Amino acid sequence: MSELQHKDVDGTIEKIPSVAIVILNWNGRDFLEKFLPSVTASIYLNKRVVVVDNASTDDSVIYLQQHFPEVEIIRHGSNEGFAKGYNAALTELSDDYYILLNSDVEVTEDWINPVIELMEQDRTIGACQPKILAYADKHQFEYAGACGGWMDDLGYPFTRGRVFDTVENDNGQYDQAEPCFWASGAALFIRARVYHESGGLDEYFFAHQEEIDLCWRLQLAGHKIYVQPRSVVYHVGGGTLPMGSNKKVFLNFRNNLIMLSKNLPGSSALWKIPARVVLDMIAAWKALLEAKPGVFISILKAHIYFIKWFLTDRKRSVFAYPKTYEVLGWYRGSAVYQYFIKGKKTFSQIVGNK
Repeated sequence: MSELQHKDVDGTIEKIPSVAIVILNWNGRDFLEKFLPSVTASIYLNKRVVVVDNASTDDSVIYLQQHFPEVEIIRHGSNEGFAKGYNAALTELSDDYYILLNSDVEVTEDWINPVIELMEQDRTIGACQPKILAYADKHQFEYAGACGGWMDDLGYPFTRGRVFDTVENDNGQYDQAEPCFWASGAALFIRARVYHESGGLDEYFFAHQEEIDLCWRLQLAGHKIYVQPRSVVYHVGGGTLPMGSNKKVFLNFRNNLIMLSKNLPGSSALWKIPARVVLDMIAAWKALLEAKPGVFISILKAHIYFIKWFLTDRKRSVFAYPKTYEVLGWYRGSAVYQYFIKGKKTFSQIVGNK
């Protein structure tokens, strides 16, 4: 798709960027039936909806063909995961913007325009997310993305609206469009050119934290990451791997260490990664004492596979070059200390009114 020209009532010709809403699906027929109608009803003049099927074994594709003939379908021969699934599909598209949208997201009618308008006004913004609220409680922020992601000095991700297990209600406290460190992969707006120039998502990650790594690399390359709260969506969460899944634990802990190793300056990585390993082991032993042996084993396995990546698999990852730009949305302190020791449970208490 290409830019569309639209004539305003005063005769002004307005160029409307093309947007591809790309939904990765794996056995998500129920989610498609429930949430795709809201996506196709989105108000935006130059959009298309593409479902990328990761070799589903349910009737997802047949359902789409019968009920949503206007939706384009890209079929993969195997489950490529989040990162490779998107990378492979996006090479087949030619749009100005991509929206990477989870299949378990309900969108509001005018969720696209506020973000595209913001990104068109500021060409330094490479990626952006909407305000993400919980589908089960639409007055509460959603765990995975909330209102823009941040990172603390030891590489712990948190968000405006959710710090560790404390999730805030949305009372308009984060309604300003602002830079952040990372934008959630549940509803990620990104310039197509920027996506491809950056190398896309790191396929070694398979799933989890790959969007944080991508946003970090984008910032190191000079692009800003933003949140636009005028755009609102509702996310179920845990649609592919449920909360507490041992595989999710493994991927989160392994991928976080890989991400730190890839993107931190060497002098910082030398002490921050060992510090993270120690904190990870504290979390592992805590889980074992709480009768969660699967979590304990998953964290140990994550460390072993991080070492394997570091020694033999680094060449399979995507790196940011040159690493010259200062990043935004980085908390110069420890969210762990503030949360667990000082008892500060919300973003505003830890970071301030950002």
